[in-house]
Amino acid sequence: MSKDDDKISEEEGKGIEKLSTTEISEKSLLATGIRVGTLVKTKFMAPFISRTRSDGLHIIDISKTLARIEIAGRFISSYDISKVVVYSAREYGKTPVEKFCELTGAIPITGRFMPGTFTNPLYPGHIDAELIIVTDPAVDYQAVDEATKVGIPVIAICDTDNVTSNVDLVIPANNRGRKALAAVFWLLAKSVLTHSGALSPGQPMKYTIEDFETKLVEEEAE
Repeated sequence: MSKDDDKISEEEGKGIEKLSTTEISEKSLLATGIRVGTLVKTKFMAPFISRTRSDGLHIIDISKTLARIEIAGRFISSYDISKVVVYSAREYGKTPVEKFCELTGAIPITGRFMPGTFTNPLYPGHIDAELIIVTDPAVDYQAVDEATKVGIPVIAICDTDNVTSNVDLVIPANNRGRKALAAVFWLLAKSVLTHSGALSPGQPMKYTIEDFETKLVEEEAE
């Protein structure tokens, strides 16, 4: 990497090195912007930040991102996947969530989260979930709030500006970029499938990271 802003630490390099046996290279992973945070840093996310770029953007330690994805994958695989809900209010989270759920068997919810989904047993769309994964605890607050009220563990992709008070397991990563979200969910799907025994360590996934991306309207029209 030629630019100072693109350099990674030795520890981060070791984290990515472990990933080199899969279908993604260091260069490809970094190109998704998975570690590029925001201009804001909260006390909750400070431990996951490796440095601040010259333009003020905080950079997430990718070795910690990869380590948390592995922890989350192992944790998710210990649950009945048919009772795991994956939610995103973000438009860029739609395809990653759907692809993740297609491969793992989890329940996808995108767009508006209907009040009572977790808390009201009389609501027709009620789900008796055992675990929820969200793309942003701030944007997906309705789902996080309901999960907290009924004691459902919350796994959340958290950027440098997130408050993680109601999050049980933080996955530190860029949760705004469509390529970054695709990368996180692709890696998480691979981890879940591997830990559950549905995929052997060296076995390729059905979809690539690009398949996990929410396409722009212009791209779809081509």
